[in-house]
Amino acid sequence: MSEVKKVAIVTGANRGLGLETCRQLAKQNIKVILTSRNEEKGKLATDKLQAEGLDVIYRSLDVTNPDSVARLAEFVKSQFGRLDILINNAGVLLDYADSDGSIFNLKLKTLQTTLETNTIGPILLCQALIPIMKEHNYGRVVNVSSGAGQLHDMSTGYPSYRISKTALNAVTRIFANELEGTNILVNAVCPGWVRTDMGGANATRTLEQGVDSIVWLATLADDGPTSSFFRDRQPIEW
Repeated sequence: MSEVKKVAIVTGANRGLGLETCRQLAKQNIKVILTSRNEEKGKLATDKLQAEGLDVIYRSLDVTNPDSVARLAEFVKSQFGRLDILINNAGVLLDYADSDGSIFNLKLKTLQTTLETNTIGPILLCQALIPIMKEHNYGRVVNVSSGAGQLHDMSTGYPSYRISKTALNAVTRIFANELEGTNILVNAVCPGWVRTDMGGANATRTLEQGVDSIVWLATLADDGPTSSFFRDRQPIEW
């Protein structure tokens, strides 16, 4: 009997790290659900991967909308009856709007909007989708974080982004703790400074380098790590 194909969801996947993550997972014979808030861009990205012969389908998703998340969960249950991988990649960096990057000048709306996407979104996705993983006692959850959220090396600048990623790291550890003893592994990853729309043209890493640890964590063996923070496949301090 042939092995059942794994199913993965990648959020914020119409470009950049999300799109490349979809590509690399699909190359490992995983069925990938590419999601994005912008339906037109998401479908174009999906068409591009399908043209490469990859098993990728599209679903619209607004990670800040509980109804949108619930619809995605219902689709996965009805169509596949399983979910193996969740990549919480969708994220925003809005601090450019606050001129000098000082927390003294941080606009509350900027912080709220950033937290809704970067922190609350992953919570909603985990709440809705990890129960599907529990049915088969298998799951890999990867929260795409950032070194900017490390308390160990916290600096100034981009305060909303930093706070949201620090909070995402806490979310990672809490879910991992509640899932201790299961085969559902939850980790955070810093992809580094990658040449994306967010990272900019001067970034030092290619997309392939940026997604390497994401894909590695998404395909961990059953004895793999959980409740950890990684860069370049190596644990880093919180």
